[in-house]
Amino acid sequence: MSILVIAEHDNSNLKPATLNTVAAASEISPSVHLLVAGNSCQSVADECSAVEGVEKVLLADDLAYENQLAESIANLIKSASSDYTHILAPATTFGKNILPRLSALLDVQQISEIIEIISEDTFKRPIYAGSCIATVKSNDSIKVITVRATAFDPVNASGGSATIDSVSVEGVSDLSSFVGEEIAKTDRPELTAASIVISGGRGMQSGDNFHLLETIADKLGAAVGASRAAVDAGFVPNDYQVGQTGKIVAPDLYIAVGISGAIQHLAGMKESKIIVAINKDGEAPIFSIADYGLEADLFEALPQFLEELNKLNTIQK
Repeated sequence: MSILVIAEHDNSNLKPATLNTVAAASEISPSVHLLVAGNSCQSVADECSAVEGVEKVLLADDLAYENQLAESIANLIKSASSDYTHILAPATTFGKNILPRLSALLDVQQISEIIEIISEDTFKRPIYAGSCIATVKSNDSIKVITVRATAFDPVNASGGSATIDSVSVEGVSDLSSFVGEEIAKTDRPELTAASIVISGGRGMQSGDNFHLLETIADKLGAAVGASRAAVDAGFVPNDYQVGQTGKIVAPDLYIAVGISGAIQHLAGMKESKIIVAINKDGEAPIFSIADYGLEADLFEALPQFLEELNKLNTIQK
C-alpha cells in the first residue's frame, strides 16, 4: 500500500505544509512517495528526496507545469493514480485547488481537512466550522484527502535518501491558461508557518490602520493576518485571511485585534497555543476562547504595546 503526497512548492523551495502532510501519510503506510510537478524544479526534488520517511520522489519537470495550473496537475496525478491507494495534499489553497478536480476525474469522494487518522480508511475531520468532529469512513479504492497541516507535527526535512524518478508529461489541459500573478514581497514569515501571528478585524476601520499591526509584527518577527470581515471590507488582500474560508493557523501566540470572534474565524485559529484578544467590546465572542483578554480601544492599546516593545529592545541592546 503506497501513498502519494503532492508536494507544494514554488519551483525553488518546498512549502512547509508538505512536511506535515508527509507525517499524516506515514501514519497510513510506511511507503510514501512525493510528486513534484513544476518547471526547473530539480532543486525541489532534491529537497524532497531528503525528507524523512519518503521512499521515492516523482519529478514532472516541464514548462507545462511551471504555474501548476490545477487542470493539468490533476490530469498528471490521475495518470499515476493506479499505483496508489491514497493521494494526499495539504489543505492549503494549492491542495484545495487540485484535489477536487482529481476526485471528479477518479469519480471518488474527497475527504477534506483531516485532523486524525483512525485507520487506512477512517479519518476524523472538523465540521460546522470546527464545532463538531466527524469520523468518516471511505470505501473508495483510491482515497483523495486534504490534510490540515496544523493537526500533524512535521517530519524532519533532512535525513532521508529517497530515489528520484522522472515522469513524463501527461494530460496537459487547454481549459485554462496562466495570465499573471501579483506576489506581495515581505520579510515576515509565511502565515501558516509563523510561530507568532497578529491579526486584525473590522475594528481596524481601514487598511491604512494595518500599519499598526505590521509595525508590531516586525518587532515580534510575526506574520500578519486578518478576519474575513476585514478582507471583505478591502482592508487587506485575501491571502491575509485566517479562518474556515482562509488559512488555518496554530502558532505559539495568536494576537487578535479588533476581531469579534465569528465562528468561521475561530475555526482557523482556535488551536493556537496562546490566544490574546484586544477588543473594546467586552461581550465579544473572541474573549470566550482567549487565554488573555484586554478590553480596550485598540488605537490606544497598540501604540502602548509598541512603546513597551521598543523599551524591551532598548534594554536588550
